[in-house]
Amino acid sequence: MTDSNDKTGQRIENLPILPLRNSVFFPGTIMPIIVGRPKTIALLKALEKDAGLLGVVTQHDKHVDDPLPEQLYYVGTTARIIKLTRENDQTYHIVVQGYDRFRISQFRGVSPFLTADVDLIGEENPTDIEIDVLTTNLKRTASEVVHLVPEIPDTAIEMLDQVQERWQLINIIVSNLNADVDDKMTVLETYDLKTRLKKTIALLQQQLEVLRISDRINSEIKGEMSKSQKDFILRQQLKAIKRELGELDEDFDGLEELEERLLKAQLPSQARKVADKELARLRTIQPSSPEYTVARTYLDWLADLPWVTQTEDNLSTGNARQVLDRDHYDLVQVKRRILEYLAVRQLKRDMKGPILCLVGPPGVGKTSLGQSIADALGRKFIRISLGGVRDEAEIRGHRRTYIGAMPGKIIQSMKRTGTVNPVFVLDEIDKLSADWRGDPASACLELLDPEQNHSFMDHYLDVPYDLSKVMFIATANATDTIPPPLLDRMEVIEIPGYVQEEKVEIAKQHLIPKQIREHGLKLAQVKLSDDVVMHLINHYTREAGVRNLERQVATLCRSVAVGVVEGRFKRATVTKKLVSDWLGPEKFVPEMKDRLGQPGVATGLAWTRYGGEILFIEATRMRGSGKVRLTGQLGDVMKESAEIALSTLRTRAAEFGIPEDEFDKTDVHVHIPAGAIPKDGPSAGVTMFTALVSLFIGERVRDDLAMTGELTLRGLVLPVGGIKDKVLAARRSGIEQILLPERNRKDLADVPENARKDLTFHFVETIDDVLRLALVDPKKLSAKRKRRSKAVTASA
Repeated sequence: MTDSNDKTGQRIENLPILPLRNSVFFPGTIMPIIVGRPKTIALLKALEKDAGLLGVVTQHDKHVDDPLPEQLYYVGTTARIIKLTRENDQTYHIVVQGYDRFRISQFRGVSPFLTADVDLIGEENPTDIEIDVLTTNLKRTASEVVHLVPEIPDTAIEMLDQVQERWQLINIIVSNLNADVDDKMTVLETYDLKTRLKKTIALLQQQLEVLRISDRINSEIKGEMSKSQKDFILRQQLKAIKRELGELDEDFDGLEELEERLLKAQLPSQARKVADKELARLRTIQPSSPEYTVARTYLDWLADLPWVTQTEDNLSTGNARQVLDRDHYDLVQVKRRILEYLAVRQLKRDMKGPILCLVGPPGVGKTSLGQSIADALGRKFIRISLGGVRDEAEIRGHRRTYIGAMPGKIIQSMKRTGTVNPVFVLDEIDKLSADWRGDPASACLELLDPEQNHSFMDHYLDVPYDLSKVMFIATANATDTIPPPLLDRMEVIEIPGYVQEEKVEIAKQHLIPKQIREHGLKLAQVKLSDDVVMHLINHYTREAGVRNLERQVATLCRSVAVGVVEGRFKRATVTKKLVSDWLGPEKFVPEMKDRLGQPGVATGLAWTRYGGEILFIEATRMRGSGKVRLTGQLGDVMKESAEIALSTLRTRAAEFGIPEDEFDKTDVHVHIPAGAIPKDGPSAGVTMFTALVSLFIGERVRDDLAMTGELTLRGLVLPVGGIKDKVLAARRSGIEQILLPERNRKDLADVPENARKDLTFHFVETIDDVLRLALVDPKKLSAKRKRRSKAVTASA
């Protein structure tokens, strides 16, 4: 026999529809809802007038803000608003009470809110023995769930027993279950009461199983804690007994204190297992045994290392920009990279620390930049120097089997900082060496790999240590000595040398105030004008950075301090004359015109790890048998460039009006001064050819011009590297014009604007373009070519 209400099939037209994001609303229940979507707010305003019914349905995708009809479930619940609270114009808090299930027949409108025609679904109450059994089983399972959840009061069981309607019992239980939306909707959409009961019992059984497993885990944890408390009490009693017997020694207390430190350190599971094993072994060893000291020292290291302690990052880009600009002038690329890191950290908190490699000449601020980055982030700062490190154990540590073993520099530094997220500067990483003790550069591969350093293995610790939160910053003067696999793991940021104007600003903002304070003077007691600073830069220093400039400023400050102490003056305005008196004669004087006053001399540009340099290439000839001599400590590549230059000249000798037998009875000597400094590379090929042509035709090369480029046997000029540093070196030396390969035109974008304005650039593709621009009187070369051409014609 079956009873049913008389609502089945009843239609409600133009029912306002309210979509829910991530929940299911059942008849006979009450639900609070926070409303903020424009269409839903419009629906509420319309219902304020007549307090009518609305339909509550669930949307398929909770991330959709404005769901379309096809994005909604078609079975829902009619409801009335029983309470409405307005927080602001965009947010309402409502409480709705559910009445009947319905199925949407068709949607009637989507604006200003969704409306639809719906057919009500009546609730059946059949009298069936199987349904009675299922209902009893449902109530019993629900009671077990209530007993396992402390937050639910026991009175909930009595409330469930008082519910007479089976469909209402199903709705109350399913609405309070922690189940997926799809599972709840399956119960709501099912018509047959028996099937709804079975599905509800299945969901309830799943919840019950989860609660049972959770309760068992909690019991096991509680048992373990009880065992630990019992062990602690027994140890305290044993300690009291030994104290009464006079057998309590310092080592006993030391182990207790060590165990407490290990607990406070919050070691990860693998390290914790090793520590517990070592501590248990330590209790069985006599304190006089050497093994006792080894084990105790190892445990001290585990206890003292930071495993979870970290400083909170200051992620403000404004603060970082202010700190970096305060401490360092220019360095735009590095500052931008740090600001990018901070911005991404604000969006993604678990981002791994970047691994940067700052490459540039000495004295440009690479190492001090690491300290500024740490200050900007609010992190601890640590620096280790890798210059001259040859032993792999310096990085990874020694194994504990050796006497005097200890962790490597990385773990030692982490212990000193006391946090897991410092700024870690690896200074001079390009100067790592290798010998029979291992290769430290290879040991750094794991250290500087973001995919591996979360489990860095130090040989001494022999347990994984997480370095993924560390910001590593390596510094180097050049990348050619860094192994390619190691270089590939780092983000290389090049820091070029400074131009004169930048050095003046650095001196004014940083170097001069710093040296005045360090020498006990006041800012008002020393005055250096921009002209004097520029005089220091041009005539007393010649470098890409500012380290020697700071030394010269320090010397001036010491001289002022002597005058103040002796009472000769209270303050000093440093002039060029005082600079000469205190620093001695000028150390660097322009030598361009002196060097280039005769044929056979040309100015080239070179790149070194310390920045750009100019090279004077000198060529001379003498009676002989066609031999070529190269001096100036030239490398193999540069020697080959000289041979290419001479071969090209001999091939085209007729074009330049040089007799064919001239090379057979002449020895050529090519020399590059500063012979104590090794030189190599192909970029001097064009300069060597120009010097040889100048020598053989007797025409000088322009004294205000420098050049760089690789020469081929066909007379083509190929591109070279280090353009920015070479251009800055030329400007420092008073060069006014520069010849560059055409394919290096794009590299001028890296040169500062103020440096480009002071120089004239010529871009060449062939050696003919070079000679036309480089020789003082290129017409003489043209005249020789014409005479040679006429001579060849007459001979024909």
